[in-house]
Amino acid sequence: MRFAFTLAATLFFYGCQENIKDQGASCLVGNPATVSIEGASFRMGADRSYPEEGPARPASVGDFNIDATEVTNSQFSEFVRETGYVTDAEKPQPGFGKVGAAVFMVPDAGNTSWWRFVEGAHWRKPEGEGSSIKGRDNHPVVQVSFKDAKAYAEWAGRRLPTQEEWEYAARAGSDTRFVWGEERDPDGKQMANTWQGAFPLQNTEQDGYALRAPVGCFPTNDFGLYDMIGNVWEWTDTLYNETSNIGEGDPLYTIKGGSFLCADNFCRRYTGTSRQAQEATFATNHIGFRTVKSE
Repeated sequence: MRFAFTLAATLFFYGCQENIKDQGASCLVGNPATVSIEGASFRMGADRSYPEEGPARPASVGDFNIDATEVTNSQFSEFVRETGYVTDAEKPQPGFGKVGAAVFMVPDAGNTSWWRFVEGAHWRKPEGEGSSIKGRDNHPVVQVSFKDAKAYAEWAGRRLPTQEEWEYAARAGSDTRFVWGEERDPDGKQMANTWQGAFPLQNTEQDGYALRAPVGCFPTNDFGLYDMIGNVWEWTDTLYNETSNIGEGDPLYTIKGGSFLCADNFCRRYTGTSRQAQEATFATNHIGFRTVKSE
């Protein structure tokens, strides 16, 4: 997901565009448990989707334990309190000279780009000044780079998943287009936090959310894992290709699962096989992560 945005820092007040849905009984409260998964061989990738997902091929994973949800603001806050860690987005950014990160915005006549550098955006203020994670302890942490995610995982005595582990966990034995079946919205039921409507201008919010949802608001897959599809993309510890770390550029790592910005008319990557490239130091308001541990 190598997003282009203007090279002039833009101070943008995002306000309260996120629809704060009643978190109710359908969403988890507090930090969830982890899930242990037995190693297995499986067929990874797909030949009927985006080219980067193929070819479908044999793969295998060992036994591992995986977070049931994406790492939350509450969990990341504990890490920062204990270590004093400063994320990449909280440091002056190359090319801008200011603290900030990439934020999605609905395009308008004045700026047709939907990705913009927003001064002051970081994990505590995902959309920049005027935004906050207050009251959103159980939302997935975002505006974290690959290095930030890896630092958290190491502090927790864990690691980031490989793309093979991530995909095996997400698909949970399924071989259908979506991990829950062949239809995106079976019987009209929203199975994940994605974009409904014509991206990037219209979001009908049929799933109840304009941006990120609290973790655990949608059904689990057959392994008992929440939000493997949609909500936020997730970092893996796998380089995107063999040349990702060659040269002077930012290494590209694989992210998986799609996000709340994936729509029928754009980025139909709300599947278990989806994968995209992401610069290691790049932070946005729609990428998070979860951790694993070998068993």
